[in-house]
Amino acid sequence: MDTETRRLVSAVRTFLEEVVHAQRTEDPGDGPALADVVAGHLGTDARRVPVVREQVPEHQFADLDVALEEVARRGGGERVVGVAGGDQRSHTSFADLLETRYGRYGTAAPDRVNLPTGPDSTRRAVGFGVRLLRHGGVPLAVLQRAALEHSPYGHGMEVVAADEDAVPAFIEEVRRLMVERSVLRGQVLTFSGSPFEHHSSAGITFLRRPDVPADAVVLPPGSLERVVRHVVGVGENSGRLTAAGQHLKRGVLLYGPPGTGKTHTVRHLVSSTPGTTVVLLSGVALARVTVAAHLARAMQPAIVVLEDVDLVAEDRGSHPGERPLLFELLDAMDGLGGDADVAFVLTTNRPDLLERALAQRPGRVDLAVEVPLPDEAARRALFRLYARGLPLSAAALDEAAARTGGVTASFARELLRRAVLLAATAGHEVADADLRSALDELLSDGERLTRSLLGTGDGSGDGTGTGGDVGEPG
Repeated sequence: MDTETRRLVSAVRTFLEEVVHAQRTEDPGDGPALADVVAGHLGTDARRVPVVREQVPEHQFADLDVALEEVARRGGGERVVGVAGGDQRSHTSFADLLETRYGRYGTAAPDRVNLPTGPDSTRRAVGFGVRLLRHGGVPLAVLQRAALEHSPYGHGMEVVAADEDAVPAFIEEVRRLMVERSVLRGQVLTFSGSPFEHHSSAGITFLRRPDVPADAVVLPPGSLERVVRHVVGVGENSGRLTAAGQHLKRGVLLYGPPGTGKTHTVRHLVSSTPGTTVVLLSGVALARVTVAAHLARAMQPAIVVLEDVDLVAEDRGSHPGERPLLFELLDAMDGLGGDADVAFVLTTNRPDLLERALAQRPGRVDLAVEVPLPDEAARRALFRLYARGLPLSAAALDEAAARTGGVTASFARELLRRAVLLAATAGHEVADADLRSALDELLSDGERLTRSLLGTGDGSGDGTGTGGDVGEPG
């Protein structure tokens, strides 16, 4: 850098420092200087103690707020002060906020942010403010901040104490409480949400736990029991298994044609495990499997559901030359120790795309269960299930089951809905004739594409089928 350039840089720096000084001096806030307040709490000049920064993922910011509040409660309470200074604060470190060389930052009311803590609950957390508290009898000052766009500082905290040796123990306690008191524990979550969705935060959306009893699931004899024993039973008997030297981590693969009800089976598993943390990944969210695995390990007992994993069997990461995402998924499954009470449940319509990869890495999946097209007995059970509360005769339902070989559970559900709609349009209560009319319509040549979209193929009604289940498409 030549002499003239250095002079120019120096002049610009001096100008900016004078502007910042003027802003801080003219509007120091309603209260005393932040540096004075912190120094009074610590009992020493706040500018002479080092600042330790601890960053947290955005989806754990509510956990940080919970943990800091609990530490403060155990230490006898806290005082929370805000920082005057507008948006400039978000671009300034705690050390610089305490600096008085170019003026001073004043105190004001702390900023607060509303964060979702469940499908129907929120928490009013400190978004930008300094917590003055004690841990182990030692006074500490903690700047808690939620990151703003374009800010160089992420979500987290910055800690100062006159006794520097007290800071590591404080941070360790906060980390422990973030896991122990996490708002994510026992919730049903998905990473597929957007920030604009209700009760969505940092790409995580809270979902209500479904209510799907066992009698709402129709599977070939013994299949549901095997799946439940593997996913739910291992967790319920974790103590005995561990004592016998057996591992807890397990993987289940549900495979079969689209629309046969793999997702519905998953919903039953989620319904059967209250208090268990469940992470649902599908589509592009499958790329977050590593984050989901770490979260599941911390929140165990946990279930990680990976839907339609065949869609990422060949998809690669965002950089050229990266391995298919399927291998990242398998690495994440393998990265957890055998003592982790975590179940991975995978669903796929194309097991042929996964079999080789899974066989090359044995142990990731230790139970594979087919969810096939329903046979006639299963179709009768499906029609009875979806016809609950409707004045339809058993004979009409049996007739429908006999005419619909090769159809899916999705087809069965749509058939009953159409029958009710036909009756409602005609202005009378649904009857057997409406069911026959709806079936004739769905099996007609004009509904060939509809049948395909319901996962039924050409729906020719040939009476074939080998067993099946019930529920959501897929």
